[in-house]
Amino acid sequence: MARPPEICAGDDFRIASDGTWFHDGRPIRRESVVRLFASVLCRAGDGGYWLVTPAEKVRVTVDDAPFVAVGMDSAGAGRSRVITLETNIGAKVVLDGAHPLVVRATEAGPRPYLELDGGLEALVARSVYYELAAEAVAGPDGRNGVYSAGQFFALEPEGSPA
Repeated sequence: MARPPEICAGDDFRIASDGTWFHDGRPIRRESVVRLFASVLCRAGDGGYWLVTPAEKVRVTVDDAPFVAVGMDSAGAGRSRVITLETNIGAKVVLDGAHPLVVRATEAGPRPYLELDGGLEALVARSVYYELAAEAVAGPDGRNGVYSAGQFFALEPEGSPA
């Protein structure tokens, strides 16, 4: 029976709200290292973030979301459109039922997130949100949003006036 990974103390990992990764207070500048760490990033049931390998586990502080959706591609039109968002680590994710867009109301205004696998999220960059808004149509509930992969995704928080 395999032993669970040991929790390592002493390492200080943080992901800033702009998607920059830090180790011991210094930014990690090598994209290949960030991608390696991102490949072992997990979200625990309590909402915490961890880098998990077979041998060890290290806690990661995340200021907002661990990733940022920084690019968008749209193919097709209407309900047949497929929107693909690209994260700051180069992952391309189709906006669909498994990876929905969720817009949360905050004091600073709406905050859009792309839900990723394993409970992870990518904050949708303002420029990408504006690209989505430029293609918005009125949805079934009256809120503005976009269709992708046959589903409607509102660009306004739930409960927003229609």
